[in-house]
Amino acid sequence: MDIPLKYPFVISLETITVAKNVLIVMETHSGFLGYGEISPYEKIHNETQASCLHYAQQIAPALLGINPWDILTWQKALSNKVVGQNGIKSAFDMAFYDLSAQIAGLPLYAYLGGNNTKKMFTDMTVGIDSPENMALEARKYVDEAFPAIKIKLGTQFKDDVQRVKLVREAVGEAIPLRIDANQGWDTSTALKVLSDIIPYNVEYCEQPVQARDFEAMAFLHKHSPIPIMADESLFDPSDALTLIRENACSGFNIKISKAGGIRSAQLSALFAQTAGMECQVGCFSESRLGITALAHFALAHEAVVNFDMDSPFMLSEDPINGGIYYTAEKQVVVGEEIGIGCTPDVTAACFQEI
Repeated sequence: MDIPLKYPFVISLETITVAKNVLIVMETHSGFLGYGEISPYEKIHNETQASCLHYAQQIAPALLGINPWDILTWQKALSNKVVGQNGIKSAFDMAFYDLSAQIAGLPLYAYLGGNNTKKMFTDMTVGIDSPENMALEARKYVDEAFPAIKIKLGTQFKDDVQRVKLVREAVGEAIPLRIDANQGWDTSTALKVLSDIIPYNVEYCEQPVQARDFEAMAFLHKHSPIPIMADESLFDPSDALTLIRENACSGFNIKISKAGGIRSAQLSALFAQTAGMECQVGCFSESRLGITALAHFALAHEAVVNFDMDSPFMLSEDPINGGIYYTAEKQVVVGEEIGIGCTPDVTAACFQEI
């Protein structure tokens, strides 16, 4: 799935111009079709579209004949076939869950034990640019009724502080602001930026320092005047336990593809809830298919209270039928169709069958 973005999306790690995603399709003997999607970011997943396709063709034969509801067997098959590769594994996992929920005759959120009463409103992300341009972009999104703004940071101290200042001035005091450095700072720079932006009422900061530097995350969690959220530091449930044990953050940003799939993401959410943490669900550059699965997951977990499900707004094409839709107020609405509840339009220009 090669979907051009409407505009380049710049974070501290890389610039994205095309969502080079991979779609997995599974079919049962009785004719059910299940779908899974991965949007690999090389600097985060250490996976690419090409590597996902390569490993997908190794993994697929090992899954033939497994009953979709046999979670333990398919998880073992995914784990045993290749090491790591959480992204492509998550796409297979998503397709299995889609099939399982369809066979059960339930929407995925109900299959996962949730209900459809939670109100979910997505924020909108402003990529790295000049402070002035970011302020203009943020104002545009507020005018389009996005209820919260996430600002990408992680460059130079003065520029990052100025970005937050001008965005706050542009959107007014009532709009929640979140920031995300994508590992772009060292510890001292992070603390300096976070201290200097206190006047601008920032809710939390995602991933200020290097992902595996849990000591730095713990230091900032203790000393920062702004709450710290783990993103790239959190892949699987073992990371969740480490972050909790090290007291390294106040919340998790859970992404299905980082976790390696829905089951793994569920465990991280449950660990967070047990530790009294709140979670956000986040995305890369997934289409509405991946975001619909994410929305179902969010409905099934009390700890998920913040929603960063904005990637479909950045894509130049929407190749998905059914699934979630966004209201004018940017509420994410999940239907009552069984399974994930959406299908790809395989006639769309973005698809190339392997």
